[in-house]
Amino acid sequence: MRASTALLSSCLALTAFTVGLPAQQQPIPLTVDKIYAHGSLLGNPPGDITWSPDGNHLSYIDSDQLIDLDPAGTTHVLISRAKMRSFSAGRATEQERDHRERYSMPDYVWAPDSQHLLFDANGHLWLFNLKNGVGIDLGTSGMAAGTDPKFSPDGKLLALVRRHNLAVMHFDEMGQPTRDVAEHESPSFLNGEVSWVYAEELDVRSDYFWSPDSKYLAYLESDQSRVPAYPLTDWLPTHATVSLQSYPQAGDANPVVHVGIVKASGGRAKWINLPIKQGDDYIPRFGWIDANNVWIETLTRDHQHRALYFARIDSGEAVKVLDISDDKFLDINYDLTVRDGFIVLSNWNDGHNHIYLYSYNQSNPESAPATLVKQLTSGDFEVSRIVRVDPKAKLITYLSNEDNLQDIGIWQVTFDGQRKQLSTAAGTHSPTFSPDGSRYVDDFSTRMTPPVYSLCATGGACKAFWETHALDAYGLREPESITVKAHDGTSLFATLLLPAGKTDPASVPLIVNPYGGPGAQTVNNKWSSALFFDELLAEHGFAVLHADNRGMSMRGRTFAQFAYHNFGAIQFEDQMTVIDDVLAKYPQLDPKRLGWWGWSWGGTFTLYAMSHSDRFRAGVSVAPVTDFRNYDSIYTERYLGLPQDNPDVYNAAADVLTAKDLHGHLLLVHGTGDDNVHMENSIQYIQALIEAQKPYDLQLYPRKTHSIAGADVKTHLYTRILAHFEQYLMPPAQ
Repeated sequence: MRASTALLSSCLALTAFTVGLPAQQQPIPLTVDKIYAHGSLLGNPPGDITWSPDGNHLSYIDSDQLIDLDPAGTTHVLISRAKMRSFSAGRATEQERDHRERYSMPDYVWAPDSQHLLFDANGHLWLFNLKNGVGIDLGTSGMAAGTDPKFSPDGKLLALVRRHNLAVMHFDEMGQPTRDVAEHESPSFLNGEVSWVYAEELDVRSDYFWSPDSKYLAYLESDQSRVPAYPLTDWLPTHATVSLQSYPQAGDANPVVHVGIVKASGGRAKWINLPIKQGDDYIPRFGWIDANNVWIETLTRDHQHRALYFARIDSGEAVKVLDISDDKFLDINYDLTVRDGFIVLSNWNDGHNHIYLYSYNQSNPESAPATLVKQLTSGDFEVSRIVRVDPKAKLITYLSNEDNLQDIGIWQVTFDGQRKQLSTAAGTHSPTFSPDGSRYVDDFSTRMTPPVYSLCATGGACKAFWETHALDAYGLREPESITVKAHDGTSLFATLLLPAGKTDPASVPLIVNPYGGPGAQTVNNKWSSALFFDELLAEHGFAVLHADNRGMSMRGRTFAQFAYHNFGAIQFEDQMTVIDDVLAKYPQLDPKRLGWWGWSWGGTFTLYAMSHSDRFRAGVSVAPVTDFRNYDSIYTERYLGLPQDNPDVYNAAADVLTAKDLHGHLLLVHGTGDDNVHMENSIQYIQALIEAQKPYDLQLYPRKTHSIAGADVKTHLYTRILAHFEQYLMPPAQ
């Protein structure tokens, strides 16, 4: 249940402050149709930003054409819109579209020669030659059709995943047929293909890697034969169809996983012998140390032990070199770098997520445990991501909220602990560095500034090459930033957007819209398209409150671990503390007209709130987990443990058990094709409502996944949400 991440800075008066409007000009009113029916109001920000291996090309997709940005910041079309349209495999399924967006699957990759591009159109591959402008269809010619394509380091071979197996083809301009090098007859076995639960909950994006000498492939074999299958039903055809999804729910068997080494020419795989509990434990990351050795990271099922193993590929014997533990659960960043005698990773051993540098014997990696060289960062802030490690320069680039807990800045630290900040503007930065690290693209935004993309010299100046002023005419207003103390004294951050001009006592209904779940920070200084709907609600007379409660992320280990064995009580306590604070400070808010809505964990939270309090007159729950026994093993057990060991913990978090106590008017929303939070959650909740004789409203979206994507359905959904709150929170006409 990964969340979309959505600060509190000083604001001017809400009734007076608008963005980008000249004096006397009235803002254009927002409508649901304007926001959702015709594409993004932002236009088309750059997508798939990628540097060529030689660093001479910075490419990105803009308005369905591939753009090249030269070092001076000048753009030109690398591949035209017409040619890009030809790189198509027809209409993708709802799940394919959802997975490509949700998991940020790239649409193209550069070849090592920086002269060829390989386009992946939902598994249909096209090879484009920049020299002659010719594209070769590798799919229909029978040479290659698959996903996750990767060139070998020497550029002579191309590997890909097809029909759940790992295949290799010789790469030249004409191509040759592929050959499976890691295969299994059973579709329950995935060879180099990422399983759904690994992609969703461990942030795995690839499960095979080339050796540095291009002779071998290391890959993960996932045996899902013992994993239960969930039926995803499509009711739109005359004869309904069912597809089975391997989906381990809490307490179920997990995939049995092994790391194999296979020659690029094929043959019998060599398996690495790891002391893990098969069908329970995980392998989140692995890779090559050098041409003869691999590293493998393991994670126990209880999420309390993370280990790093080194293994020679000839013997297959693994040696543990590093171990990290926690008595509740570890932080969820499993990335690490193993290169040139150094290991760089982050963990929250000291209470916050920080960077640690280890060393190992480069000439004989398995000979001894890794040695801690230094903790490179420390303090009351979080390192959110390590962006780049340069062992030769002994330099690490990373992102953190050191300046402000709601900002994300770009920082560098040397191997001896000297730190400096690269970014200067307050807000959220997300960089993409060139291969040599001398330049980067900065994707920057603030709460009130949509993304601005700049080409920057590392340690030098930045020049914007894409930004939008499309929002200026709408006069979006900045919400007020609020800090409230939880019952234990912890600071809770929130924002409140009030409708302009309404100051009479109890004249404004309040809608609460939290996420609330682990692994997310929503009250931050970052652009979120949710601001459009908030502004629309404000234009219709509602106030909108967002608050981050204990149990969420980017506030340290203690803050996050409030979610350990507790999905509901602590989170709800904090939300109510914030709600009562704003009701006391803003007399125009009506305490008798409160609404609540949320999506995913936020949808679950809506049901919890409406069944644990009678103060909410109306609520909208989108794609909720109504019993965490229904949700996937990796996410759920990290926080709640095994259901057979902790039945009381699961019962306390199960909305189906408190449906009989539901208050107010509920609109329940679900996509019938949701392969993340399955529709069984809503069906079970509806059954509980029926048994308790509780009325409800229901909105289903056929075939739609967890994101309920598409202009037509988004327009329909948000129209329903707005109408629901207008019907039940606004007073009747006089």
